Amino acid sequence: MKFLRLDDIAEESVSHNPQVKKRVMLRKGDVPHLTVFARAVFPPGEIAVSHAHADMSEVFFVESGKGHISVNGKEYSLEKASCVAVLPGEAHELANSSKEDLVIVYFGISA
Repeated sequence: MKFLRLDDIAEESVSHNPQVKKRVMLRKGDVPHLTVFARAVFPPGEIAVSHAHADMSEVFFVESGKGHISVNGKEYSLEKASCVAVLPGEAHELANSSKEDLVIVYFGISA
């Protein structure tokens, strides 16, 4: 068992944009097949540039704020309570296009 409190976890930058901060609750090896479980905060105007993962799927859940996600070049609006699943190999980019923070809880699952 592992018990954590979000407020007790140190912030770190996401690899796709150092201005976007995350708190990683679970990492690869903590739970079978899970590669990451984290909460990211995108300040206004910030983007996690387009990228793809060959070895995992990712699921994004919008806790608060607004923005958009582009998956394989097709753009989708994000708002509170939106959920998006991205499969291995799908290029995706997340962006905050609003004046408030975009807060996303996400996890990765090994392919």
